Amino acid sequence: MSENSTDLMVARLEKDIAEKGSFIEGTTSNAQDAGRDLTENELELITEARKRIENSEQQLEVLGGAIETGRRARKRTQELHRAYADMRREVDTGAVEYRSAGAYLADSIAAHNGSREAQERMEVYFREAAHQTSGDNLGVIPDPIVGSVVNFIDAARPVVNFIGPQPLTAATWHRPKVTQHTLVDVQGTDGGETQEKIELDSQKMTITRLEANAVTYGGYVNVSRQNIDFSSPQILDLVINDLAAQYAIQTEAAAGAQLAASATPAVNYLEDSADGLSAAIWEAAATVYAAVKGQGRLAIAVAADTLGQFGPLFNPVNPQNAQSPGFEAGNFGQGVMGSISGIPVLMSAGLSAGEAFMFSTAGIEVFEQRVGTLQVTEPSVLGVQVAYAGYFTPLTIEAGGIVPLVAAS
Repeated sequence: MSENSTDLMVARLEKDIAEKGSFIEGTTSNAQDAGRDLTENELELITEARKRIENSEQQLEVLGGAIETGRRARKRTQELHRAYADMRREVDTGAVEYRSAGAYLADSIAAHNGSREAQERMEVYFREAAHQTSGDNLGVIPDPIVGSVVNFIDAARPVVNFIGPQPLTAATWHRPKVTQHTLVDVQGTDGGETQEKIELDSQKMTITRLEANAVTYGGYVNVSRQNIDFSSPQILDLVINDLAAQYAIQTEAAAGAQLAASATPAVNYLEDSADGLSAAIWEAAATVYAAVKGQGRLAIAVAADTLGQFGPLFNPVNPQNAQSPGFEAGNFGQGVMGSISGIPVLMSAGLSAGEAFMFSTAGIEVFEQRVGTLQVTEPSVLGVQVAYAGYFTPLTIEAGGIVPLVAAS
């Protein structure tokens, strides 16, 4: 491996370590800013990034001696260049300048008459420097890649993470649900007085079951070995991370679609009234309570444009006596953006435009099993086929625990 190749590889490994470190720091910061733990998807991506950092550090340790040798050689070359420059300055008479036309004419005549010194001055005076530009040396000018790959994607799953995925261990499973409770009432009365020896009320408990099936989400890409070996940043890492992000986006959208499938009558709110919106939220909370009897945690899930309606109604300035601590557009993103009447408001890109739902985690559940990354080599075509997959199923436990919030027309 040549000195230049060693330098390039060390630079690439250092850049890869920096990118992976920035990715880990950015992922951790996003979770911290949102006030949440790292998701399974984020933990998996951070683990992959850490493994890549360790691998790069091992290679740097091996190449450390080579790069140090290269540095010493470059230092010696610079010293030699300076020495040769000093030597040339000792023998070079420098540029020739004539103070007048007469001085030039005198040197010209002397050179014509055989004066060696005049001939040398005239030669230096008429010497024309060759101008060399970068266009003449494209073969030694590299094409640098500056910074990490620009990739606008948000793989957060605010609704899924708020509900909390439960393990999915079978292709089909059942969720038991009580559909009729026992009955307790006052013993029979006559004339307002309780009658003894009157038969008590009796009602059996019935338990049915909800059926759910595992739904597979996944995708794959076939990457050439050359693309993997010669890319910087590493294309295989970029492809795997993007597949994992797309999986997160699709599963969050599936949870959003399950919320939208609720048949509970919507509660209308006034678009331009904070009091009207708060009243609608209390009404929706009462509906949810009636359905799930206070079980689970309440949340409001909204689409990005709907949060644009909610946010301006609650000013974050001096909100001590307000119904909400307020929303700040500078923090706009997926996740918990604030609260109204103590209920967290989640902005989710998995919801369609204009949608908003009050829901209880007792009214909807999500089940998940990550398959993760799969790789297989295709020797005949020098390719690596990489896939990312998982099983994910949202399940409505009680439709009444999901109440749509709709802007009044």
